[in-house]
Amino acid sequence: MTDRVHTADDILRASAAWVWFPRGSEQEKTDLQLVRHPARFGGGVKASQVDSTRSADEVLEHAIERTRAWGETELTFWTNASDSPDLEDALQRRGAQHIDTVAVLARPIDGIPIEVPGDVTHEVVRTEEQFRELDRINVAVWDHQSALTDDGLRDELDEIAESLASGTGGRVLSRLDGVAVSTGGCTVADGFVRLWGAATLPEARGRGAYRAVLAGRLRLGAEMGATTALVKGRISTSAPILARAGFEHFGDERGYVLTV
Repeated sequence: MTDRVHTADDILRASAAWVWFPRGSEQEKTDLQLVRHPARFGGGVKASQVDSTRSADEVLEHAIERTRAWGETELTFWTNASDSPDLEDALQRRGAQHIDTVAVLARPIDGIPIEVPGDVTHEVVRTEEQFRELDRINVAVWDHQSALTDDGLRDELDEIAESLASGTGGRVLSRLDGVAVSTGGCTVADGFVRLWGAATLPEARGRGAYRAVLAGRLRLGAEMGATTALVKGRISTSAPILARAGFEHFGDERGYVLTV
């Protein structure tokens, strides 16, 4: 375990380097990072991490051409302060729709404790039944996400077992009255625990289930050697909860969707 204290620059670099590669995805890294998502997650291409000497319009045109070559029609781009060049103006000129804004938030893992109501429990996901419960939550909450097949479930269980054994991440479930209602994942990299994929059933919101999942992931990250928690919280939903839980705001990332 490292005792390093991460600086604001460390946090922003870690945020910029954070890309999700779903199982079954395809990717290309040239002027920017492009990831083609599988149909289970709604398809389309996600773009980020711009690093090019070409103009913004040229970089965007390349992303559009690659999206079409993959047979996809939707390109989603997330801005970041480290992008060079910045594509935001070019996206707006092409008619891209602003769909969301997330706050880049971080806190020391050993900061203020996360308060969880006494009637809420949380647990690390390890079994097939837990993963089926997790999948039911995700399908109910996330748009365009379909249920896992039996083969997909086995692959996810293998992946979770490997992550737990190697100390690189895991997933957490929380329960109200014994019923699984909230979940979230985490990945440990370079002393950070990245918190992702949090989902809470609508009828369970406001009762501490999300905070329980947050507390469980911080504990798991600490056990795996991380010292700083990093999360991208939606301004309209989780960001205020995270701020109350001791997370500091380091900037925003904006999402745009372009139909190509």
